[in-house]
Amino acid sequence: MRIIVENIKIPAFAPDDEAIAEALARIKRCRGLGEARSLSIYRRSVDARRRDDVKLVCSVAAEVTASRADEAALAAHGIKILRERALDFARGTEKLRARPVIAGFGPAGMFCALALAENGYAPIVLERGSDLDGRVRAVEAFYATGELDERSNIQFGAGGAGAFSDGKLMTRIGDGRCGYVLRRLVSLGAPEEILVRAKPHIGTDKLRTVVAAADAAVRRNGGEIRYLSRVSGINAGSVKVESPDGESSLPYGALVLATGHSARDIYEHLLADGWRVEPKSYSVGVRIEHLRADIDEALYGRFCADPRVGHAEYAMSTHRGGRGVYTFCMCPGGEVVAAASERGGVVVNGMSRFARDGVNSNAAVAVTVQPDDYGATPYAAMDFRREIERAAYASCGRRAFDAPVQTVGDFLAGRCATEPNRIAPSYMGGGRYVLRDLNTLLPAFVCDALKIGLADFGRALRGFDAPDVPLTAPETRTSSPVRIVRGDTYEAEGRERVYPCGEGAGYAGGIMSAAVDGLRVAEAIMARYAPFEG
Repeated sequence: MRIIVENIKIPAFAPDDEAIAEALARIKRCRGLGEARSLSIYRRSVDARRRDDVKLVCSVAAEVTASRADEAALAAHGIKILRERALDFARGTEKLRARPVIAGFGPAGMFCALALAENGYAPIVLERGSDLDGRVRAVEAFYATGELDERSNIQFGAGGAGAFSDGKLMTRIGDGRCGYVLRRLVSLGAPEEILVRAKPHIGTDKLRTVVAAADAAVRRNGGEIRYLSRVSGINAGSVKVESPDGESSLPYGALVLATGHSARDIYEHLLADGWRVEPKSYSVGVRIEHLRADIDEALYGRFCADPRVGHAEYAMSTHRGGRGVYTFCMCPGGEVVAAASERGGVVVNGMSRFARDGVNSNAAVAVTVQPDDYGATPYAAMDFRREIERAAYASCGRRAFDAPVQTVGDFLAGRCATEPNRIAPSYMGGGRYVLRDLNTLLPAFVCDALKIGLADFGRALRGFDAPDVPLTAPETRTSSPVRIVRGDTYEAEGRERVYPCGEGAGYAGGIMSAAVDGLRVAEAIMARYAPFEG
């Protein structure tokens, strides 16, 4: 029987052996478990509530010789039985009319493709953007010239938007598939420490290795990936595909729509064709930047240089006047990136590498936007964020894709006069910004909520709302603005054999939850169908 000994607190500088020794002592005090062996760290987090006494909080896994135990008695000692969910890749009997087709190779499409390929279903993946090398070249060219490639950019291409992010694997969904996703990522080249960190991250540099390995695994197991291949239409049983070779038609036995949260053209096609697409809540805000050393010291005090605690992260939220404000996608030692996918619009996001050793740390400060705020229709949901992006672009003048920046002090005072000095904005490598009053670019209710949030977060974290801290706008792609409605079989409502999936379909909110949704959809397809026999 496998057990977990939880909530073991040790000093930040202490070795793992101290946690393992405490776990063994608890197991011995809990009668009936028998002999313990194979003890190892199962999860590790940082408790920084007291800056002068930072702790590591560990869970330890162990094998015990007992085959059963009283779970209530175990709980009294902070012990629980570990039950890891095995994935159900059972095969159905219904015949597929053609190979499965997956639109998109972000986390949802990737994990769906891996599961189908490794179980003999030979999927065809259509990814509108480039392969990884081509995508990196396109982004580098965009940064150098300001010329955006609308096919391949920080939103579109191999790995999806997550490939240019911090690679956070935090989720609150509580699905047993999460453990499988972590183990699979490690098998594809992710650092093993993601298996034990309570807040695991991979970093954009390591993520690119993972994406390349996933591509190879899909192909090795009979799948096919076609890059620069955009789904431009969906018919009953086939999709229209635009590629450098022209437009073609591709039949599908099952179609997975894992297109990501920026595929506005897909949403518009579905709406025009009468699919059920609903508006949903999402968030809009800014990126805030601090010196990494300041955040590390503010949270970890004298422990901030200890490699075992790592670089400091925060996650804060507040709720005032019926509206939520929260920090999101915090990137220690990272940079603010240009995440536009359309010409004429500015979008920002955060990215960091595995080492998280850059000069600045950044995070989104986001305000919840409800359907009633924008008109409660799918088109209004998409237009609301596009109008903000275009206003930001237009405000910055001649040089394409500069971003509007304002210090916290000026934003709160409603003026625009202070050049960031101590903390240099990192957007697009630095220097690609124009001072603008964000009060004139973001909706008033967003600005009002941001000001409340900045004040509340400043009370919780020293220096967070310092007057010279820069804000870069706008952060609008936090999640999909719409949801493609699906039923209990994971099929789109009224559309047989089409499976909306992941963040773009409105069923996930990050790398981990999107990957899990990709697995759910793969399981649903396999449970119904036998592999295609062409």
